[in-house]
Amino acid sequence: MWVKLCCLLLYFLALFVLARVFEAVAWYESGFLATQLVDPVALSFRKLRTILECRGLGHSGLPEKKDVRELVEKSGDLMEGELYSALKEEEASESVSSTNFSGEMHFYELVEDTKDGIWLVQVIANDRSPLVGKVHWEKMVKKVSRFGIRTGTFNCSSDPRYCKRRGWLKSTLIMSVPQTSTSKGKVMLKEYSGRKIEVEHIFKWITAHAASRIKTIYNSEHLKAEWNKSDQYRVKIYLFANLDQPPAFFSALSVKFTGRVEFIFVNVENWDNKSYMAEIGIYKTPSYILRTPEGIYRYGNNTGEFISLRAMDSFLRSLQPEVNDLFVLSLVLVNLMAWMDLFITQGATIKRFVVLISTLGTYNSLLIISWLPVLGFLQLPYLDSFYEYSLKLFRYSNTTTLASWVRADWMFYSSHPALFLSTYLGHGLLIDYFEKKRRRNNNMDEVNANNLEWLSSLWDWYTSYLFHPIASFQHFPFDSDWDEDPDLFLERLAFPDLWLHPLIPTDYIKNLPMWRFQCLSAHSDEEMLETFPDSESDSDSENKEVFSSDREGSEDDELSTFHRCSEGERRGGVEACSCASHSCHHEPCERQARSYSSYSSAGDLEPDWSAWPSDMLHCTECVVCLENFAKGCLLMGLPCGHVFHQNCIMKWLAGGRHCCPVCRWASYKKKQPYTHPQPLSSEPPS
Repeated sequence: MWVKLCCLLLYFLALFVLARVFEAVAWYESGFLATQLVDPVALSFRKLRTILECRGLGHSGLPEKKDVRELVEKSGDLMEGELYSALKEEEASESVSSTNFSGEMHFYELVEDTKDGIWLVQVIANDRSPLVGKVHWEKMVKKVSRFGIRTGTFNCSSDPRYCKRRGWLKSTLIMSVPQTSTSKGKVMLKEYSGRKIEVEHIFKWITAHAASRIKTIYNSEHLKAEWNKSDQYRVKIYLFANLDQPPAFFSALSVKFTGRVEFIFVNVENWDNKSYMAEIGIYKTPSYILRTPEGIYRYGNNTGEFISLRAMDSFLRSLQPEVNDLFVLSLVLVNLMAWMDLFITQGATIKRFVVLISTLGTYNSLLIISWLPVLGFLQLPYLDSFYEYSLKLFRYSNTTTLASWVRADWMFYSSHPALFLSTYLGHGLLIDYFEKKRRRNNNMDEVNANNLEWLSSLWDWYTSYLFHPIASFQHFPFDSDWDEDPDLFLERLAFPDLWLHPLIPTDYIKNLPMWRFQCLSAHSDEEMLETFPDSESDSDSENKEVFSSDREGSEDDELSTFHRCSEGERRGGVEACSCASHSCHHEPCERQARSYSSYSSAGDLEPDWSAWPSDMLHCTECVVCLENFAKGCLLMGLPCGHVFHQNCIMKWLAGGRHCCPVCRWASYKKKQPYTHPQPLSSEPPS
C-alpha cells in the first residue's frame, strides 16, 4: 500500500510541475498569464456578452457596447483565465439533460426534498401545449445549468390528481428555492406569472427570487452593525458592488452553501459617505471580501480566483467543507491509489485485472468501514471545539498561495479530463516499465507468464484450496482437518471427478530445504582401525544375516506400502499415502546411516553432517537413482526427513507423486522433526 501511495504522490507532483510548464508555454506564446487582468475596452461585444452570461447578469436592455462594458466592470475584475474559460464553455456544444418526472413521488423526492439546490420545472397541463416551446426550453436549460440550477418537466397526464391538488390547471413554470437560511430547511414553490415568455425575462425572474435570499445592505450604518455583529455564521462573504442585484452565480452559491457560509450584498450605488468602508479596509468596488474569525481575505488576488461559479465554489469548499466533500475526496484518492496496482502487478494481463478488482474491493470496503466510526465520532455533542479547530486549520491552510495553485490545477485538469487520463496512463506505464525492469532478473517466469498459464495455476490453486485445506507446506498446521472432521470426507465424495483427479499446488517445493553434500578430510589407517576394532569383524557374519533378514522384511513392507499408496493415488491421492506413513520408523535410512562407514572406508571420506539441516536423516545414498552422494552434489530433503538428489526428487514430485519415495509421507505435510539418537557413553559407571 505504501508503494502505491508513493506512486500517487509522485503523480500529483508531476501534475503540478506540468501545470507550471503549461503556464510558462502560454506566457511565452501569448505574453500574458492566467492571473493577468484584462481591459474590457479591448474586448469585442460578443466576448463581453459571454462574460456577463457566465456571471449571471442580464444584458437584454443594453444594446451598446459601452453599457455592456460598464456592467462587466461593475461586477468584478476580469482575468485572462476567466475569459478563456468563458469562451471555451460557450464553444462547447454539450446538451444538458433535463429530468422527466413520472409522478408525485418522483417530484417530491427530487424537488421538494432537495434542500440545497434550485429547481426549474415546466408543468404541462392535460391536453395543453407547454408554456415554453422546445427551442426556447433547450436554451433556458443550457443557460440556467451554468449556475447549478436543475431543470425538469412534469406532464400532468402521468399524474392528474396531483396536478389538480396543486392547482396546476394550465401549463406553467415552477421554481423551488429553500425558504430559510438554515441547512435542510423547508422548500417553497413559486409560479411564474410573467406575460413575456422569453428566455431573458424568465432568467430575470429566477435571479430575482434567488437574490431575495441574500441579505442586502444599502447604507453605512447598516454595514457597521452587520460587520460588528457576531452570530452563528463563522464565515461570511461580502460583495461590495454598484449593482441593482447580485450576480446569479453569487445567488446560486448562497443556496448551495446554506448553513455554512452567509452571503451579504452591499449595494454602494447611492452612497455618499464611504468612510466606514475605508476603516474596514475596503478601498475599491467591486470587491469580494471573505470575513473569518482569523481575519479578512480578499478574493481575486491569487491564482485561479476568478469571478465565476466554479472558481468560487472550489474556493469555499476548501474553506468550509462538508463531511460528504471529505468522503468524496478520500474515495477519489483511494481509487486512484488502487488503480496503481494495475501497473505495479507484473505477469499476465488477466492477472493484473484480477488483482486490480481485488484491490478495488478491498480498499473501498476498508474506506467505508473506517468512515463509519468517524461519522459516529462527529455526532458526539462534546466535539464542537474539535470541529472548530479543524475548520480553523482548513481556513489557514487553504488561504495560502500554494492552496490557490492546487485549486487552479484542479479546475484546469477537471476541465480537460483527456489530459488527466493520459497523464495518469503515462505515469502508470512508466511505473510498469521500472517495476518490470526491477523484477526481470529475480522472477523471469512470473513476468513472462501468459494468460492461459496464469488462469490454469489460479484454477489449480482454487480447487486445491477448496478440496485440500492442508495442502500448503508453510502456512497450515501439522494435523489434518480430515482426521478431525469426517464430514469433509463425505463432502469430498459428492464430487467423484475431483476425487479421481486430485490437484495439489506445487508452491511448497520451493520451500523444501536444499544444500550441498560436503565431506571431511581423509582418515588415517590407525584412526580407521581404532574406529572399527577387531571384535566387530568376529560378528560380521551374524550381522549380515540379521541385516539380510531385516532387509527382506522391510522390502516386503515397503512393497506392500507402495502398492497401497499407488492404489490410494488412483482413488484419492495423497491422503491414502499419508495414512501408511504413520507406521514408518525410517528403517531404510537408519540402515544407511549405520552403513555409511563402509562408504567412508572405500572412499577414505567422511560426510560433514554439520552442513545438514537438523531435522534431516543422515544417509549417503539416493533411493531414487540408487547412487551414492558425490562430493558437492545438490541435495533436497522432504518433511519426513529423507534426503535425495535434488534432480531426482524434483522429477519424482513433478510427475504427480507428492509423497516420499521411502516412507510415503505426503511431501507437502509437516512432520514432527526427527531426533538423532544420542550415542551411549563408553565410560564405566563410577
